[in-house]
Amino acid sequence: MKFSKTIISGLMLFAAVNAFAQKKTEKFEKLQIEMFPKAKEGFKQVYVQLPVAKNENDLKVEFFVGTEKMLDCNKHFLIGKINTQDLQGWGYNYYEVESKGETGGTLMACPDQKLAKKFVYIQPETVRYNSKLPLVFYVPKDMEVRYRVLRPDAMKKAVQR
Repeated sequence: MKFSKTIISGLMLFAAVNAFAQKKTEKFEKLQIEMFPKAKEGFKQVYVQLPVAKNENDLKVEFFVGTEKMLDCNKHFLIGKINTQDLQGWGYNYYEVESKGETGGTLMACPDQKLAKKFVYIQPETVRYNSKLPLVFYVPKDMEVRYRVLRPDAMKKAVQR
């Protein structure tokens, strides 16, 4: 009886520790975007708020502005550009997207002529990671912003000849 109580207690303790370890809480700075301008007609304002991270100077954020389209086997890209704007009086940046949604791409022969839904985007940009400031974008209503955080690998030594 005493042995089974010990095993049950141990299993409960293990489950509690495991649940606590899996519960990852991300801390965010207080979001402030009121100072940014309102979106123009036909555009929407979207933002990315990054969580507080250790060694933020080592991190970068790569963002992609685009849309999903039915496309063939060719490599496609969205025609347009991302303009960095200065928020006057604040020293913050925001991004305005110029694009009519037109795509360009390679002209390979696609034997099966199948179309697949793909995310096609303007040339991505990379910026420094800063959890204190949101990344604010003004994009056409039919587009979206996706991003990824770039983390450095361990430093490696070059080969010497």
